[in-house]
Amino acid sequence: MAVPDSLLSAFRPRTSPSTAATVLRSALWPIAILSIIHRSYVLATNGYITDDFGPVYRAVVNFKMGWDIYNEHFDYVDPHYLYPPGGTLLLAPFGYLPVDASRYWFIFFNSVAILLAAYFLLRLFKFSLASVAAPALLLAMFCTESVTSTLVFTNINGCILLCEVLFFRWLLDGKVNHQWLAGVAIGLTLVIKPSLAPLLLLPFMNRQWRALVPAVAVPLLFNVAAWPLVSDPMNFIRNTVPYIFSTRDYFNSSIQGNGIYYGLPMWLILLLRVIFGLLAVGSLWLLYRYYRERDPLFWMLTSSGVLLIATFLVTALGQGYYSMMLFPFLMTVVLANSVIRNWVAWLAIYGFMTMDRWLLGHWPTTGRALEYLRITYGWSLMLIVVFCVLYYRYLDAKADGRLDDGIDPQWMTPGRQRASVEG
Repeated sequence: MAVPDSLLSAFRPRTSPSTAATVLRSALWPIAILSIIHRSYVLATNGYITDDFGPVYRAVVNFKMGWDIYNEHFDYVDPHYLYPPGGTLLLAPFGYLPVDASRYWFIFFNSVAILLAAYFLLRLFKFSLASVAAPALLLAMFCTESVTSTLVFTNINGCILLCEVLFFRWLLDGKVNHQWLAGVAIGLTLVIKPSLAPLLLLPFMNRQWRALVPAVAVPLLFNVAAWPLVSDPMNFIRNTVPYIFSTRDYFNSSIQGNGIYYGLPMWLILLLRVIFGLLAVGSLWLLYRYYRERDPLFWMLTSSGVLLIATFLVTALGQGYYSMMLFPFLMTVVLANSVIRNWVAWLAIYGFMTMDRWLLGHWPTTGRALEYLRITYGWSLMLIVVFCVLYYRYLDAKADGRLDDGIDPQWMTPGRQRASVEG
């Protein structure tokens, strides 16, 4: 059988020096592909102690059989089924398959969703699959704790990420009718869980009203349709909703969750929540005031990062693998106005994205603190970095007189004084 010439050309001697981009693509693509296969096929099918899909499968089977769904005992630490009736209806097809087949298809759909999210994210930033950015992004995504845990625990977050990226894509492409599609995309995530609900503030601030209508209508319609089909819908209100709004002290990286776990006084927990809430508000104001019209892509994705991180920190629940919703924000590193082109930001990113375990066998107390607090510290440090970078730019622009007319599109670009910090 003849070997394709395109394959042979990869092994022939070079007639000219390879460019840096060619070398990087050659190195990154095989590593990225094997990492994807390893996470989605090997680790995910092996599973782990935590099984987020188990409660989902039990719920959709009970839904099919007409049995009670919202009857769990929340005193146990095991994963619980917290999706509303609309989410149960949306996931109902998985209840018509054997458990193993259902789980493997769930992993497959989430893996494909993450890959599609990466592709649309590349297109949002004007990169092609032929660029170095493609394998670099895929490798970066599949080497994080958030993507790995999503697949290994068999969680729905891969599909949530895809809908988030589509939400941004349709809001930013300049086509008014696509705002309806953006609302549908984020509305589908709200049928399952409210993780991305804070992002609705962005089309509201940007006066993209069309996106808000389906964002509210889609989860409402799914829940109205599912309500009479679920045998115990009121138990969701009586039992599940109070648990959702409670604060658990396990698998919870929010300020309140870790504060309760380590026994901090409530006044200190409240103070920390207020401080980081104010940092987020300050950052959002600076972004809205000076970037919304001058750099819409940077404004929307950076604001999304601030909104989500503040939600993870300040509300009752912030789980580590929620960090995968920050990939659109992290991609802003390629933009000229990026606030994360400094080593402090990437120290924060390491904290909430790394797969490294910091448990210490000889010093268990220290190791547990490093392991359980690194995500909280990472999110907290990132909010501090974003606010400081934006505020120092504001002070520089004000000192240089670039705020006088308010129309200079370059006024908030990183100044020469801070090039060594932000460049």
